[in-house]
Amino acid sequence: MPNEAEPTAPGLPGVAFLPLAMALVLLLVMTILPGVATDTQGRADHPAALFIFWSMSAGFVRGVGFIPRHWLPRLLLSSLASCLALALALFRLSLLGRIG
Repeated sequence: MPNEAEPTAPGLPGVAFLPLAMALVLLLVMTILPGVATDTQGRADHPAALFIFWSMSAGFVRGVGFIPRHWLPRLLLSSLASCLALALALFRLSLLGRIG
């Protein structure tokens, strides 16, 4: 009998260039300019950092082609989650006055 895919297995994985590129850009930005995720007094802004690093993590996971089997990690580490987390990070940074 030939190898058959499990009926609950997610779609075929493959490299996703957009989330991978976003993750690499966030990696470089946060390595070179970690002060991006601070408030106006220079203290770390934890919600902004959370969203930035969530976006980066989801971008790397999905970008290299890994798709988790369980629905919760699949949702939290998807391309859509990466884009949503980046949008939330940009919104948070705009509220802090860190970006125009």
